[in-house]
Amino acid sequence: MKKILLALTFLLSLQFSTVSAQTQLEVNGVTVPRKIEVQNKTMQLNGAGGRSKMWLEVYVQALYLSQLSQDPKFIIDSDTEMAIRIEITSSMVSSNKLTKAMNAGFEKSAGSNLEELRPRIEQFKTLLSDPITEKDVFVLWYNPFDQTVNVIKNEVVKGKVLGFDFKKALFGIWLSDKPVDENLKKHLLGI
Repeated sequence: MKKILLALTFLLSLQFSTVSAQTQLEVNGVTVPRKIEVQNKTMQLNGAGGRSKMWLEVYVQALYLSQLSQDPKFIIDSDTEMAIRIEITSSMVSSNKLTKAMNAGFEKSAGSNLEELRPRIEQFKTLLSDPITEKDVFVLWYNPFDQTVNVIKNEVVKGKVLGFDFKKALFGIWLSDKPVDENLKKHLLGI
């Protein structure tokens, strides 16, 4: 009996050490961290996937939450820390193409709030206007304390956009009932 308990204890400890050692995940050749920290706030990976356009992988995206969930409505409506991490995987992505894609995404997710959000969408697009190269990493972090979406490019804060309604529309681009990519939505939800 002691040998069986000892063997079980060993196997369980081995299993836990293996899980804790997996601090990263690989998606389409991109290393995605399982946790990120922004301004001393740690968020955990909820899910990650690649975005394709015309058979070309353009970026790998990950969703980080302070409270993991597979419910897209809960995530969109949640006034808690969360972040989207986007790593560019194609030299075909430019700031112009990215902001056009964001525009189309906002049109789908903002619904009747689109005109009210338009000035902040334009402000957001200017924060993405620097030249983009392959391997650039964007983090779009929502801070519930001042209700802002902070745009961080390659660990440099570019600026922030005010409003919980803006955050809901932004995260809705990928998680709403009309996401830009249904398959990516499932990956972000960990389904």
